[in-house]
Amino acid sequence: MGIEKETPADTPKPVSKFGNLFITLYNVFKFIGRFFREAFLPPYEFKELMRQCYEIGYRSALLISTTGFITGLVFTKQSRPSLSEFGATSWLPSLVGIALLRTLAPLLTGLIAAGKVGSSIGAELGSMKVSEQIDAMEVSATNPFKFLVVTRVLAATITMPILTFYTAMVGMLGALLNVSVNEGTSATTFFQSALENITYLDIIASTTKAIIFGFTIAIVGCYQGYHSSKGTEGVGKAANSAVVTAMFLIFVEEVVCVQIFSLFNT
Repeated sequence: MGIEKETPADTPKPVSKFGNLFITLYNVFKFIGRFFREAFLPPYEFKELMRQCYEIGYRSALLISTTGFITGLVFTKQSRPSLSEFGATSWLPSLVGIALLRTLAPLLTGLIAAGKVGSSIGAELGSMKVSEQIDAMEVSATNPFKFLVVTRVLAATITMPILTFYTAMVGMLGALLNVSVNEGTSATTFFQSALENITYLDIIASTTKAIIFGFTIAIVGCYQGYHSSKGTEGVGKAANSAVVTAMFLIFVEEVVCVQIFSLFNT
């Protein structure tokens, strides 16, 4: 007869995947709650906040300018055949203005920022975590959460609306180029037509989505980087997870925001 090995009574049972999901959600909400608590308590890292606004905003301007300009140009070119069938090419400026400001500008800016800013935050904080720089900051009487997380999240939340309206403006310039070449429309006529149907609700909706997207990108990147492990492999995983998770949440938030703001249009 074989002797069966008895499992000690104090040995913890492995947690199921369903249980791990709830643990992860608990840690995420705890992380977000700590952010809101630390954001309103002194000391305030204004210098680091301004530096992060520069890093997130100015450093992303070139990529956003290129992408926004091409988007406006291509969107106008692709929309012309459909409108020309009804003899309504004069509606192109208005169509472009509404599409860019309501949806394309915040969504496009959010996705670009998720790829560039989210991965950068995840990799930067991940490398600091695995190299124990965050632990060293705690020993030196510096609050690493306030200095590293709060400043980045606030900077992204502040900067994203500015980048969104900048993307919309650059996209309209691309559309203007296409319309002026094909229809000979002047810049004054184009912008009058593009902006005449824009309402305050459109501006509020676009700004709200940009703020939500910026907060999501930064909080996801900070969470992934702050909880990374396993050396350089963990740094790469944190950066990748930050991008994928942020993009997924942006699409979910876009759908939710569209449904909410559509209620005010009825």
